[in-house]
Order: sequence, then C-alpha cells, then structure tokens
Amino acid sequence: MISVLPISIPTDLETAFAIRRQVFVEEQHVSPEEEYDEFEDISTHFLAFAEGTPCGTARWRRTSNGVKLERFAVLPDYRGKGVGKALVKAVLDDVFSQQPEPIERIYLHAQVPAMPLYASFGFVPVGPMFEEAGIQHYKMVLPGSAYVTE
Repeated sequence: MISVLPISIPTDLETAFAIRRQVFVEEQHVSPEEEYDEFEDISTHFLAFAEGTPCGTARWRRTSNGVKLERFAVLPDYRGKGVGKALVKAVLDDVFSQQPEPIERIYLHAQVPAMPLYASFGFVPVGPMFEEAGIQHYKMVLPGSAYVTE
C-alpha cells in the first residue's frame, strides 16, 4: 500500500531531505548547494510511504511562470512499484485543489528516464534537451499550458 501525504511537521521534512540527499546528492552526484535552494520554505512538500516506510518525496511551488512540480525522488528499492506515480498524482491533486487562484501553467523539468512517468499524466516535452545539475532534462508542460522560460 502506497500513501502520499503533504508534509506538515519538521521531522517529515527532514525525512524528505534525507531521501533527496540519498537520491540526488549520493546517487546522482548533485552538489548539495544545487539540491537545496531558497524555495524550500515556499514550496508544498510531500512524503510517500510504502507499507508505512518513507520512500519518496516531491514538492511544488508557484513561480512567475505558473506552478512548477519538482524534486521528485524515490529510493532505489521502491522504484518501479508505483511510488513515483502516486507522488505525481498526489501533487497534481493538491495543485488542482488550490483555490481561488487559477492555475495558468503546470510544468516541470524531467530527467530523461522519468519522462514516460510524467507523459502518463499528460505532460508533453517542450523545447530542447538541457543540462541541469549535470543531468539531462526536458521541460514538460501539461497540454494547453504555454511554453515557460524557467
């Protein structure tokens, strides 16, 4: 059983940061300075659990270009088991539940191997492939969303 909950207490945020550290900093060799940014406090963070064990995280935030989904990370032992899909669904559900502010665009920067996951929710790539933190990405937006420059 996979559950995804918004983070509301500091210890859960610390757990999310530990997951991100393992996935991005240790596994993918992203520098900690690039991984943790000034947007942590203004983002809505989520923690995924499989059978009660924390195993994934993500966040979203409003930008000048719309809503950006980011920092999706799933621990290696839980990949391919629906955790990523549950995270994307929970984040999108939360974004769409936010009212009364209208959502102009929803976008993300997808690592190339994760593109099929996001495509399964209707995201489409826009623009050329680019490098972010030494990793190849594509900008992806939901259909009908305008091209974003961030």
